[in-house]
Amino acid sequence: MDLRRNLSGLATVGATAPFVGLLGTVLGIITAFRGMALTGSGGIGAVSAGIAEALIATAFGLFVAIPAVWAFNYLTNRADGFGVEMDNGASELIDFMARR
Repeated sequence: MDLRRNLSGLATVGATAPFVGLLGTVLGIITAFRGMALTGSGGIGAVSAGIAEALIATAFGLFVAIPAVWAFNYLTNRADGFGVEMDNGASELIDFMARR
């Protein structure tokens, strides 16, 4: 019984969510530079919308990735522990049957 087989999706989410956040960050910085180009200045008003967009995307990627990685590690450790318990139980049963 492979208890880890359904955890690959969770691992994928945990691994790719930061990249989605990074993509949003890059797009937000592009928006900030576009705002600077349109206004002809580097003032806070020209770049604030793009920077806010970048920070929101980064935060979203982290908010998704961190719990996914934690859950994946927790569930993987539980599955491994269960496998060890099953092996120990099987060994004890075999020893018990061999003594009879």
